[in-house]
Amino acid sequence: MTVVRRVLLALFFAVFFASIIVNGIPVDRIAVLLWMLAAFMVSSVGRGKDDIALMIRDWFVIVAIYMAYDYSRGTADQWGIGVNFTLPRDIDRFLFFGNDPVIWMQERFYIPTDVRWYDVAGAIIYMCHFIFPVVPLATLRVRNRLEWIRYVRRFSVTLMIAVSTFIVFPAAPPWMVSEEGKMGIVQRITGRGWWELNLKTVSRTLDRGAAVLNAVAAVPSLHAGLSLLVALWFTRNAPRWLRVAVMVYPLSMMAALVYFGEHFVIDCLLGFAATSIAWFSASAWEKRRGAQTAQILN
Repeated sequence: MTVVRRVLLALFFAVFFASIIVNGIPVDRIAVLLWMLAAFMVSSVGRGKDDIALMIRDWFVIVAIYMAYDYSRGTADQWGIGVNFTLPRDIDRFLFFGNDPVIWMQERFYIPTDVRWYDVAGAIIYMCHFIFPVVPLATLRVRNRLEWIRYVRRFSVTLMIAVSTFIVFPAAPPWMVSEEGKMGIVQRITGRGWWELNLKTVSRTLDRGAAVLNAVAAVPSLHAGLSLLVALWFTRNAPRWLRVAVMVYPLSMMAALVYFGEHFVIDCLLGFAATSIAWFSASAWEKRRGAQTAQILN
């Protein structure tokens, strides 16, 4: 049954990647959860009833996390909390001596008639948000549940901090602030790098994402925060020099988000802060729990 399970998992991932090529990366929450459920069930083949029940329970943990994010906007509406269009903008201006970093970058790098290499690189980095943080949610559960729990603990606390902020402080991204006439012209140019590569499936992914995601969940930036989580997670046992080098990824994500008009700098810094709080609080809890277990065993 172990061989059968591995063959089925290989077939599952082959079908999944074929679907990505044809339909683009799944960003709709229901699609993501159904793909993840399929992976969990395939990995349960040949296991006992208790293991299958535990697998399903773990999947519902992921469902709860994603649904909390999806309903954050509706909760803010029910409480009558209006969208903030100015505070993140004002903080950025304070940090950069009266300048708007978004406008500064677009004035110097955005060429309407010419897609440059950094437009393509930024688009790829931006799209990594829909892949890198999600992959461990499925693959770790299949391979090592204890590591999966450690990752989910950090992932869920990061989202909990973010969702709580989305509810009490819905904030508009720079492109929306510009549309409201509260700052200079900011173009939303997130997908132009993919147009240059003629990757229509990725363009469809961006279109679906824009349709289903909360447009005023700008503070903190989960793109920035989860990029830091990925960098910390995949290099947690690596040498110090590699851990420092990988920080290029979250910093590049921040640069792309600001340049594309998706986030202010302060949004990204708060995203990094949310992940840092989640990471260090989870590590402290695990260390304390481990010490208590060792004391009991001794």
